[in-house]
Parts: sequence; C-alpha cells; structure tokens
Amino acid sequence: MREPVDLRRQRILAVVRSRGATRVSELAAELAVSVVTVRRDVEELAREGRLRRGHGVARPVLPETERATPPVAPPAADGGPVALVVPERHAYLYETLHGARTAFEEAGVRIALHIAPTAPGAEQPIVERALAEGARGLLIAPRWRSRATEEADYAWLARLAVPAVVMERRPRRGSALHALDTVCTDHWYGIHLAVEHLTGLGHRRIVLAARDDSPTARALRAAFTEIAADHPRVDAWALALSSPGAAPDPEAESAEQGIELPSLLREVGATAAVLHGDVDALMLVQSLRDSGVRVPEDCSAVAYDDVVAALGSTPLTAVSPPKADVGRAAAELLLRRLGERAAGTASPVRRLELLPELKVRGSTQAPGGAAVAGLTTPTE
Repeated sequence: MREPVDLRRQRILAVVRSRGATRVSELAAELAVSVVTVRRDVEELAREGRLRRGHGVARPVLPETERATPPVAPPAADGGPVALVVPERHAYLYETLHGARTAFEEAGVRIALHIAPTAPGAEQPIVERALAEGARGLLIAPRWRSRATEEADYAWLARLAVPAVVMERRPRRGSALHALDTVCTDHWYGIHLAVEHLTGLGHRRIVLAARDDSPTARALRAAFTEIAADHPRVDAWALALSSPGAAPDPEAESAEQGIELPSLLREVGATAAVLHGDVDALMLVQSLRDSGVRVPEDCSAVAYDDVVAALGSTPLTAVSPPKADVGRAAAELLLRRLGERAAGTASPVRRLELLPELKVRGSTQAPGGAAVAGLTTPTE
C-alpha cells in the first residue's frame, strides 16, 4: 500500500531534524520512493517553513549550531535523542508512531526515527548505531516475521544499556525479554469482539483468514482457535492465510496456502469471516464478489486493523486497535524510565495492554437465505 503523503513528509522531517542536513537522494533510498517524489515533498515542506531546501539537500529550520543543542527536556530526561525503530512499509505501526511522537514532543524530547528494512535481524545494527550516536532510550516495534527471528533478537535486546520499551509486541513468557517494559493491544479481546458480534447476529460458522508473519498475526490465530473452539454458539470454524505472501516464509509449502477463501467458506458452510489485516480484507472481499459471494448478503466480514477498512466500496466492520494510544502509552512509559534513571530510582516492570474497539459498518448483518453461492445456511 502506498504510504500517505503526510506520513511520508513527517518521516522526512523526523530524519532531517535528527540528523541535520540530509541529501535528497539518501531520503529517497530510505523511504523507498523516487528522488522526484522526495524533492517535491521537500519543496512543499520548505514552502511551509518546516525545513530549509538547498541544492539536493534538506536542512532543519534552525541553524546547525542551534540544532546541535538539544531542546529543553524535563529534569528527569536530559541527554540525547530517543531512538524509534519501526519496520518499513507498515501502515499500522506508523499510526502508533504518531502517538509516540506527540508524547515526546510535549515532553521536549528529541526523537530519531529509524526505519528497519524487511531483512531478518535488521533491527540490531540500526539500534547499535543509534546508541553509538548518543540515543538515551529506545522505543522499538520489531518486525519478527517468524518465531525464530523473534527469539533471535531476545538476547541483544535484553543486554541494552539504555531504557527500552517494546511496542505492539509481547515477548514469549519466561524469555530473556519477559521483564522488559511492553505496551500492546489486547488482541485476544479484539477477536472476542469480532466473534461476539458475529454470533450475536446469528452466525454459527465462521472462518478466520489471517496473516501468519508477525506476532500480532500469531496472537490473532491463537485467540481465534481458542475462542471459536470453546464458544457455545460456534458450530464450525476454520483458518486460512489472508494472502499467499502472509506466511513467515512464502516460498515454503503450507497446508493453508492452497486454500482460497470462497472454497473454504463453501467447505465449512460459513456465513461470516474475520479478515486480517484490513488491506488484505479489502482484497478478499473483492475476491468473494468475483466468485459470486456478496458481502454482507451472503457472507458477513469483519476486518482486523482498521487502517483502511472504512474506505472500501462497502465500508468494513472492523476491530480497531488503539494504535495512537499504544504509541503514546509506550512513549510515556519510556519517559518515565528516563526520569527514574536520572533520579536513581526504579519501579516495577510494566506489561501494558490496551483494549481495541469494534466499529460496526456495512459489511455485517444477520445471515439470511443462501450462505455462500447456493449453500443452505446451517441451523442450530
């Protein structure tokens, strides 16, 4: 999905403010867009007075000598910038980034944004470089495409010499990161909301089409399996990948990869589906329509993420994680740790969970008539 213009420009500002004069070509490479696009963004930001434009270079508004002096920070948080590390091309986490940035700016704390590429282990050298450049704290949302890549990061993250908060990730219990501060969405509750909504409408057979290439995806799949298996009003359920590339290793064979959602709905006799993430959800809804399955007349659909779910031709009912609030809470927790370090005090480790909400739109309704292309709706 193409990154929104305003978000891309905010990233440009963050890089320029933290690094000083930066070449347009370097920004283009880091943002994975053309030089022409970045040059246009820089010109617009310069016109708005938010940065200065030179020949092939973007500069912060303040002179270099003044920029080198950190902004006034709270007494408990003096020092260099705070490093923020998030995966590239991840719209969900970019929204959490906005919440974190607001909290840091209100506290007068400078941030240095780092975008990690998709390669396994990409975060470690980025974090090491940020710390070498003077970062005094870390807020990080690792990609962790598989459990193996997740656990490979535990050791070095546990050894960090600065306060750190992991955002939208819940390390394995008993691992080296169990005692690290974390802030994330309660995804079990999100699946609970979706299933209760659908069963409340009368749906008894439900499919989850989900990704399997992130901690969030794995949490959703585990939660759905637990909830659907124990729910007194769910007669049948099944899992499928939301897209062929949504597995930790898309090249590996998977029992789920060959299953198309319309076929699985017919096999299960399902009248409803929960779809993660919502970009995949919009594409799956289109594939259902192409197969003669109407949403919501034949199949109700609930998206999970709510980044773009409301923009579909049929706006999708969606579980909406509190993305900006997660980012803000994570930033506030990191600021607390920085203050405690300056004061020589410490408080217990915090593992915070924020509850998502369900936003009901036009893609869900009570089942009626044919469930999927001529199948009879199952009855209790």
